[in-house]
Amino acid sequence: MNAKRKWYTKPLLGLGLLLGATFAGFPILWMIANSLKPNSEIFAWPPVWISPNSSLEPYLAVFQDPAKMRFFFNSYLVSTIVVIVTLAISILAAYAFSRFDFPGKMVINALIIAIQAVPPITLLIPYMALVVALRLYNTYTALVLTYLLFTLPYAILMMTGYMNTLPKDLDEAVMIDGGSRFRALWNVLVPTALPGIVAVGMFTFMRAWNEYLFALTLTRTNEMRTVPVGISLLMGQHAYQWNQMLAMSVIGSLPVLLLFLFFQRYFIAGMTAGSVKT
Repeated sequence: MNAKRKWYTKPLLGLGLLLGATFAGFPILWMIANSLKPNSEIFAWPPVWISPNSSLEPYLAVFQDPAKMRFFFNSYLVSTIVVIVTLAISILAAYAFSRFDFPGKMVINALIIAIQAVPPITLLIPYMALVVALRLYNTYTALVLTYLLFTLPYAILMMTGYMNTLPKDLDEAVMIDGGSRFRALWNVLVPTALPGIVAVGMFTFMRAWNEYLFALTLTRTNEMRTVPVGISLLMGQHAYQWNQMLAMSVIGSLPVLLLFLFFQRYFIAGMTAGSVKT
């Protein structure tokens, strides 16, 4: 029975993985193929995968335009700052939630979960008014603080779940030897929790990199726009620069793809371990 089950399970599993990879990969391959075509051939029928007129001209138009490259700079800068601040706060908060019992712990946890249940669009108008009142409109500070509002709750919950999987004996051993709690956290728990930290960092980067609504609302000039907003600006009144939009989409996808390929082992381990115990 086991042998027969293995005989048909593996082909079905392979077929399912092939169909899933095809379904997930087709839009990406089509985006790359169309980003190389002239704008007039993108909606040609019947569609052609590789056009004889394909070229790198759309990519050159992006790289040679300082305004478009500014979009990438803004996204890199804001996303990197958000990742650093999110990791710093979430690691400290997770250590506190995992290792200490203090008044209001359950209430704070409930508030963190409740924040994630609030649709971001409902916060747009009051948050816009707050940013204007603080004179932070059209600044990097407004974007960073806004993204932290959405990344910190999930990051704290995920890091707390991962910290709970680490035995308290690790940091207690350091303190028995005369070390401080900060030394135990930095020298022992942080290296041990590297998969969880990488998973949180990647999630945070993707969330900040792909955010569109608040990036559009809280900025006014093209010098402060990010990549998602910059792509939408290529939609003109009479014509759309589809090939350049797709080229920017391909270039914008590379950071996330490279991060996942480089940290894949840590990311999968962190996502799995962090969901075991909370």
